[in-house]
Amino acid sequence: MATKIKMENPQTGESVFGFYGYSWTTLLFGAFPALFRKDFITFIGVFVVWVILAFLTMGIAPFFMMLIWSFMYNKYYTTGLLKKGFIFAATHTENELAAGRLGLKLNSNNCSTVAP
Repeated sequence: MATKIKMENPQTGESVFGFYGYSWTTLLFGAFPALFRKDFITFIGVFVVWVILAFLTMGIAPFFMMLIWSFMYNKYYTTGLLKKGFIFAATHTENELAAGRLGLKLNSNNCSTVAP
């Protein structure tokens, strides 16, 4: 099950939630969680691949695609936020847990609770 982690962009002040763990919403709703998170490029890419696979395999392959993508999407989304300049902004323990689950090491560039 996915876990939320608060993230903010220090340059713009924008605050969003990143996620880590399994994405049930991606499994159930396909590409639409990306659209709801304003991740438009990912939505378009996944949706196009999903439609092409649906036509080529008469609807069988998209289920397996979403099954695999639901394991990967939350990590993909959250690391994408980090690349855009967002940093972890929750408590230090929550930040450490999220970074560990995402395979990252906390530092002053990606976490507000680490001293520079």
